[in-house]
Amino acid sequence: MQVIRGFPARLGALLLPGALLMALPQSAAATAEAKPDATLVGLERLSHRRVFFGHQSVGGNILDGVRGLLPSPNATAPAIVEVKDASATIPQGTLAHAFVGQNEQPETKLAHFERLLDGGVAKQVDVALMKFCYIDFNASTDAKALFEKYRATLAGLKSRHPGVTFVHVTAPLTTVQRGAKAWFNELRGRPVFGVGENVSREAFNALMRQAYGGKEPLFDLAALESSQADGTRETYEVNGRAYPALVPAYSDDGGHLNAQGQARVASALVAFLAALPETPREAPASAKAGP
Repeated sequence: MQVIRGFPARLGALLLPGALLMALPQSAAATAEAKPDATLVGLERLSHRRVFFGHQSVGGNILDGVRGLLPSPNATAPAIVEVKDASATIPQGTLAHAFVGQNEQPETKLAHFERLLDGGVAKQVDVALMKFCYIDFNASTDAKALFEKYRATLAGLKSRHPGVTFVHVTAPLTTVQRGAKAWFNELRGRPVFGVGENVSREAFNALMRQAYGGKEPLFDLAALESSQADGTRETYEVNGRAYPALVPAYSDDGGHLNAQGQARVASALVAFLAALPETPREAPASAKAGP
């Protein structure tokens, strides 16, 4: 854990309210890469499902990771297909995805995701999920207001589309600037990359875990990004409290996932989605037929 000591009081305003402070997640399911055999089983199972994923660039990194999991071009796996409008046909065995909204405007991502599902995508898919991007959060983001907007949007979608399993995804993280450059920026009163932003991301993620953890499907992307393969956590301290950050080895630019990060997250996501219970529309026709 990197310790950033003595940050001034201006960061105190970024700290989570006491009711929201939660221990960093330690669940093995949230922080462990799937084993190769489990990944292949997961890919095979997803080849019989229809999944819709709304995202921006980090989501694209994750999908690149899914493509990289295939041991051969002929392996059984879902087709990864971009959806550009709600009228697109989504056949069984498809991991459909769309670039939703605008970066730094998270509300537009929610609205676009909702519009696509209500416009026809929800009638065709078994599972749907969307994620915000790290760039949607800065040191002054109102995490509670954004979460309430997210919760209301997802509650409406669930109510209108009961045949779809909605998966919640925590916001991705960035690395934290280190060493002499970080010290010099702080000395001059300049922000240190990742410090305030990750505090805001953790505020949002704490609300996600509080609302959905153990109650509805929750894929903890932030926990995966901040955990080494051996479970060691990448954290830093602000005013004596630990916050998670992206493991530097998982990124070449401090935010997007490199090949190592892609493989880690993609294998976990495939296993997570494959383990979801089947929805009624997935059941074989013979199982639906009466006597």
